[in-house]
Amino acid sequence: MTKALIRSLNRRGTQSDKTPPVARKQKFNDPSICQRCGAVYTEKTWRRGRRLTGEAAAKAKWVTCPGCAQAAAGEYYGQVLIDVDDTVDRNAILARIRNVERRAMITQPERRIVATNWGGKTLDILTTSQKLAHRIACEVEKAFGGVVHFSWSDDDGALLATVKIASSKMKLRKRAKSA
Repeated sequence: MTKALIRSLNRRGTQSDKTPPVARKQKFNDPSICQRCGAVYTEKTWRRGRRLTGEAAAKAKWVTCPGCAQAAAGEYYGQVLIDVDDTVDRNAILARIRNVERRAMITQPERRIVATNWGGKTLDILTTSQKLAHRIACEVEKAFGGVVHFSWSDDDGALLATVKIASSKMKLRKRAKSA
């Protein structure tokens, strides 16, 4: 055998099973149903909208999914700060954020918004994952214009995303110049 083959067969430092991190944290019976949000755990993944029928529904355990447990504990790994002017419609921003969360919860119910708070002209959004915070910041920037800045923490890897939205008049001027 050559050195390359010997090294390729060395599996030291790799995980023995290819399970997602959620499945490794806490063992759930297959199938399990979240008693709060209705997400179903089958085949090592949590999904919303799955229906269990017959024998599978009878043997399913009722548990609390990791997303609901994290939201109830107030634990978050993503924070989005949105600075807005008086001319920007706050309800439109909140509606866009809820749509992003709703879309993410279909395939990944662990990712959700923990809290939203208005503090003057700043909207503070706490999310259970970095990825959802990143999506929210990018979608708000795309829909309402503005500038986004991302900052990841060295301690726990949490994401702080700041979005500064210009007034709607500024956005219209930018579009007129580019056309």
